[in-house]
Amino acid sequence: MSSVPRRVKSEAKAFTSDDDDLPSILNSSSESEEEEEWEPKSKITRKPRLPKKNEAKTKKVAAPRSAVARKRAKKVSIKEEMVSIFWQDVSLPIAPAEDNRMQLLKPKEEDVGTKPKTLNQKPEVPKKMEITSFQGKNIKSLESDEKPSTSVPVVGNKVKPEKSEEDFAFDEPPFKKIKSTTRPEGKPVKSLGGNKVKEEFEMNWDIVQALSEITNVEPWVCANLIRLFQEENTIPFIARYRKELINNLEADALREVQQTLEELRAVAKKTHTMIQKLKKEGKLSSCLLTALLNCRTLEELDHVSAPYKTGSKGTKAQRAKQLGLEPAALSLLQNPMELNLFSFIRPNTKGLATIQEVEAGVQHILADIFAKDKDTLDFIRKLCQQRYICIQSALAKVSSKSGNEKDIDKFQLYHEFSCSIKNIQHHQILAINRGENLKILTVKVNIPDGVKNEFCWWCVNERWRPKQFLKPELMRILRNSVEDAYKRLIYPLLCREFRSKLTSDAEKESVMMFGRNLRQLLLTSPVRGRALMGVDPGYKHGCKLAIISPTSQILHTDVVYLHSGQGFREAEKIKRLLLQYNCSTVVIGNGTACRETEAYFADLIMKKYFAPLDVVYCIVSEAGASIYSVSPEASKEMPDLDPNLRSA
Repeated sequence: MSSVPRRVKSEAKAFTSDDDDLPSILNSSSESEEEEEWEPKSKITRKPRLPKKNEAKTKKVAAPRSAVARKRAKKVSIKEEMVSIFWQDVSLPIAPAEDNRMQLLKPKEEDVGTKPKTLNQKPEVPKKMEITSFQGKNIKSLESDEKPSTSVPVVGNKVKPEKSEEDFAFDEPPFKKIKSTTRPEGKPVKSLGGNKVKEEFEMNWDIVQALSEITNVEPWVCANLIRLFQEENTIPFIARYRKELINNLEADALREVQQTLEELRAVAKKTHTMIQKLKKEGKLSSCLLTALLNCRTLEELDHVSAPYKTGSKGTKAQRAKQLGLEPAALSLLQNPMELNLFSFIRPNTKGLATIQEVEAGVQHILADIFAKDKDTLDFIRKLCQQRYICIQSALAKVSSKSGNEKDIDKFQLYHEFSCSIKNIQHHQILAINRGENLKILTVKVNIPDGVKNEFCWWCVNERWRPKQFLKPELMRILRNSVEDAYKRLIYPLLCREFRSKLTSDAEKESVMMFGRNLRQLLLTSPVRGRALMGVDPGYKHGCKLAIISPTSQILHTDVVYLHSGQGFREAEKIKRLLLQYNCSTVVIGNGTACRETEAYFADLIMKKYFAPLDVVYCIVSEAGASIYSVSPEASKEMPDLDPNLRSA
C-alpha cells in the first residue's frame, strides 16, 4: 500500500496527467532565469546524481568543438535530463504551503533555457537546480545540505526571481589574507613604494637623497625610515621588529637619521614661511624663489633671505636692480654683442651718473646671481673637500689689554692655534667657541688661495661662460663679478657652514661622551657586605667622615682635622671608630686635599696602625656629591645632618 494520502495522490495524478502544462513551466522559468546576467563557471560545484542512461546521453553531447557550442549542448542535455526525471520519478517532493497549495521544488542544475545564443550575446545568469534522487529524503534534509539551496520556490503560478549572487566565487578557494605592503616581514624589503616620499613642504631637492648624503645611509633605507616615522613608529619598535626594512641599523644610527630628518623638515618649513612672507610684501621673484627652494641648511636660508628681511637696507644687487640695471647684467651673459652700457647712464641719478657706477651695479647683480646658483655652490663645496682647510684662533687684541688674566690663561693653548677642520677634536672646537664668546679669542677659517683661483677660472670659462664673444671691458666686469661673489658672499657662507657643522658635531659628541661616562659610573660594581667609611677631604673645614652599614644605614658622622698639625691625635679617633663599627674599607673623595688625605691613610696602613683590622682605601669621584648635599632630595633623605656631612 502506498503511504501517500488520497488527496495528495489525486492532485499528483492531476498534475502528471497534464502534459501541456509542464513544458510551459520549464520554459517560463528558464526565460525568467535568462534575464539576469551571470557568467557560469566551467565547473559545477557538485556533480549531480543522475540515472545511468542520462549520464551516457550527457557524455555523447559533451564534447563539442567550440566553447559556445559546448555550453549550448550542455544546456540542451540538461533540459532532456530534467524532462526525463519528471516522468520517471513517481514520488515528487511536495511542500504544503500555508494555504495548502503545492510548492514544487525545482531540481538543482545549470540553466535549462532553450533560447539559442549568438556569439555577441553575453552569457545569461543560470539558475542552480538540484537533481537528486529524492527517495528517502525529506525537505528538511534538503535544506540543511552543505551548500545553501538556490532552488526557486513556486508560489501559485508565479516564480520568484532569484537575486544575482556575483559576490560568490563558486568552485574557487577562499582568498588568502595578504599581508599589507606597509607591514612586510621576513625577507629584506628595499622599499615600501619607491624612494619618492611626499612631504608637506616641497623643495627643489629630494628629502630622501639629502638624508642619505648627510647620514651616509642607503636611500632605500632612508625612504623606509621616513614612512615608518610618519606612521608614528618608535625607534625601539623599528630597531627590533622592522630590521629587514632598515638594513639592521643600530638604534643610535636611527636617532641620528631622525634628528637629521627633523632638521631638514625645519629648513623646508622655514623656507615656505619665508616665501609666503616675501609674497605678501611683493618682494618675491622667480630667481629668489628658486634660490630659496634650493636651500638645505638654515645658514643657506639666512644667506639668501637676509637682504629681504624687514629693516634691511637691501643688498648692493637689490639697489642696482631698482636702478634698472638687471637687463644689462643678463644681456652680458646671454647676448653681449648688443650690450651698450653707455645707454644706461643717467647724469642726474645717483648710481647711474658715470660709466663706473653702471659697471659696479652690473657687477653686483652678477655677483648676486653667482652666489645664489646651486651648481656654483655645489662646485665650491666639492672643491673645499679636496683641499686643506684649517681653523685658526688667536688672542684678541682687545682682551689682551682689558681682559681678566685668569680667563686669558685658561685659553693659553689656543692663543696661536691652527688645525685642519678634518682632524680637529670636538673638545677643541667647544673650547675655541667659549673663548670667542668671551671675546678672548678671534677665530677664522682659512681657505687656500688655490681654491679661489680654480673657482674663478671654472666660473668664467665653464659655468658662466658667455654665449658670444665678449669685449675686453665686459670680460673684466665678468671676472671682477666672480671675484666679488667669492670674496663678499661665498667665502663668508662657507665659513659659517664649516663652523656650524663643527659645532653641532662637537655638541653631539659631548652629550654622547657624558652618557658613556655616566654609564661607566652607574655600572660600577658595589662593595657588598662591608661597612664603609667615607672621607670628604678638606683643609680649613677639616675632613668629613661618615660610616655606613652594609645595608646603607648611617652609623656615625664626624669631622677630623688631619692637615692642621693634629694628625696623630685624630688617628686615634679614626682607629677607635673603625674598630667600633668593624669597618675595614676607607673611601676618599677626589676633591680638595685628596692627595694629602690619601698619603695620610697610606702611611697609617703601611705601619699597620689599624691592626688587627686589615684596612684598605680607594679614591672615588665626588662629582655631584656637593650639589646633591644641598638639594631638597638630600634634605628629605637626611634631614638631621649638616650638608658637609651629607656629602661625606
